[in-house]
Amino acid sequence: MKKILMVLTSVSEIGDTGEKTGYNVGEAAHPWKVFKDSGHFVDFASIKGGQPPHDGVDVEDPIQVAFTEDETTRAGLYNTARVDVIDPEQYDAVFLVGGHGTMWDFPDSEGLQKLVASIYNSGGVVGAVCHGPAGLVNVELANGIHLVNGRNVAAFTNDEEVAAGKDKVIPFFLADRLEEQGATHVFADVFEEKVVVDERLVTGQNPASAAGVAKEMEKLLAEVIHQEKAEEQHEADALRAEKDAKKAAAAAEEH
Repeated sequence: MKKILMVLTSVSEIGDTGEKTGYNVGEAAHPWKVFKDSGHFVDFASIKGGQPPHDGVDVEDPIQVAFTEDETTRAGLYNTARVDVIDPEQYDAVFLVGGHGTMWDFPDSEGLQKLVASIYNSGGVVGAVCHGPAGLVNVELANGIHLVNGRNVAAFTNDEEVAAGKDKVIPFFLADRLEEQGATHVFADVFEEKVVVDERLVTGQNPASAAGVAKEMEKLLAEVIHQEKAEEQHEADALRAEKDAKKAAAAAEEH
């Protein structure tokens, strides 16, 4: 079992439009199900802590309904920890949930930047979907280079912002900002699924890509688990061989 931290926005309004927003429930629920079904432990955090706002539940989606009704999840979302106080060493992966609110509080959160960088620097997996990659903006690794520099990434596209009618209210186009920091933005048609894996960074274009990002993250975590088990087996075999050698030596001395 691995520990995965899901990070949510604390912004409840799109700019000064008065339109309500928050984290996208589908983009949280579908990855949550993938992680839980794989036996991993899931925690929640947000930029400001407390109960994060969401943009509404699709009651026709049984996974979203299950997510909102799960007692452990409800407890975790009731009073999330602030990203600033999270100990990154406790987590093997971090998943940045989308929702338009992230465009206002993810990019300038030093706590989130440090958290993402720490998990990646220590060999962990970083995932983000839709507007979640706004949390990759300004993240610098231990070598001083932006996390997205030289990497292929997916994120909500400019055309999708136009189609959603948000191109005039968002503070910046996410795809453009990522490219400004050295990323190559890889995308599919508007609202089509697109998941991109670049080493231990997994990104998705839109809500349709949320489960796919989690599944690719799960593959990377499974590789880590397999490697850890192989190392444990190697150590156990070496210890057994050492004990057998001692027994053989003792038997030889008796004779």
